[in-house]
Amino acid sequence: MVRETHLHPGALIYPLFICPGEGIRKEIGSMPGVFNLSIDEAIKEAEACASLGLGGLLLFGLPAQKDEEATGAWAEDGIVQQALRTIKQNKALDSLVAIADVCLCEYTPHGHCGVVKRDGDHYEIQNDSSVVLIAKTAASLAQAGADIVAPSDMMDGRVEAIRNALDAGGHEQIPIMSYASKFASAFYGPFREAADSAPQFGDRRSYQMDGANLREAMREIDQDIAEGADMLLMKPAMPYLDVIRAARERYDLPMGAYQVSGEYSMLHAAFARGWLEPERTMMESLLSIRRAGADFIVTYFAKEAAKVLG
Repeated sequence: MVRETHLHPGALIYPLFICPGEGIRKEIGSMPGVFNLSIDEAIKEAEACASLGLGGLLLFGLPAQKDEEATGAWAEDGIVQQALRTIKQNKALDSLVAIADVCLCEYTPHGHCGVVKRDGDHYEIQNDSSVVLIAKTAASLAQAGADIVAPSDMMDGRVEAIRNALDAGGHEQIPIMSYASKFASAFYGPFREAADSAPQFGDRRSYQMDGANLREAMREIDQDIAEGADMLLMKPAMPYLDVIRAARERYDLPMGAYQVSGEYSMLHAAFARGWLEPERTMMESLLSIRRAGADFIVTYFAKEAAKVLG
């Protein structure tokens, strides 16, 4: 009766990793219970999510081929574009919000989130040319049926470029959920196996945020809101609960948090050894994120948590 913070299935978003082929359900070694899925298998997962009352899906793609221009990210027949069209044709999935991640890292051979200029051992991320491709990707995903586009690259100016590209394509009503405060975190490791997106050289600290900087995170969010962000997504979640709380107190936009792969995998490692009680720990971790101020949570625990919540 007096509980202050509540969880419900509609506030949970389930990530899906879509790969080419048919009948493919390949478990990700570092993420128990999470799979690379062909579109037909992903639809089965989506139907399970809908039956559990989840709020939506966050889609990532694994292309058949990669190139320097990240063609698979913005191609009309890209893997996520195909998945979106299939989802939108299935009336049983109408209750789910289809959120499309917008980034280039899964689609490039080097695994960085933008276009790379290399000179011997020296490399540099090309912000402006990356933004062009990121905006093109968002427009392609909206055309394919995405309800929300979610840029996760952390390039400067990408929200404004995406808004312009969406509007030019007749998608004025499609909202942008910006990963406005995405930190260069060690907790992304298992995801990079899942999405085959590990950087082949260097790291992402030149364009993702320093985990020590709370005030800078607020400036990054300010910039994205000024450029037209409609929603915010904080990432990671549990190691940055103070950032979620600070953002919640400062901004009144809808805001979610991403309980990332490392958070999920380290808990599962403890579960496997009998060190933590799975159900209680899972629910406590999600409740902490909600209590910090997240309106919704992207989590690999979404289906299991929804079963507990009934």
